[in-house]
Amino acid sequence: MARPKQETPTAGELEVLKVLWEHGPCTVREVLNDLNKRRPRAYTSVMTLLNVMTEKRLVTRQPQGRAYVYQTRRPRETTLGRMVQDLLGRAFEGSASALVTQVLTQSKPSDEELEAIQQAIDQYHEREES
Repeated sequence: MARPKQETPTAGELEVLKVLWEHGPCTVREVLNDLNKRRPRAYTSVMTLLNVMTEKRLVTRQPQGRAYVYQTRRPRETTLGRMVQDLLGRAFEGSASALVTQVLTQSKPSDEELEAIQQAIDQYHEREES
């Protein structure tokens, strides 16, 4: 039996999405060149991954000469938000405090990061009160 298609991006798909979010629309070759800065990959592997991502509606493609230009369908914040929502529901039974506790335990944030987190909490309270 075939595995059901995962709605959230896989680790490899997320790597490609990060390239597209950073650089904007790219060809397979441009994505490959950026990914190869971290570790080598084959052109055909990246092309296949982008074709799968097109089928999953994570990216769109437009012909440009003999190549396709790929771009993300959704902004980074929307995609990451969906991933967090999925994780929150599946792993933490909807408990934001359990998720945040786990993130703090695993990431060991610096004082600056903790201050930024506190500011985000304060801003959240301000939005909810208005």
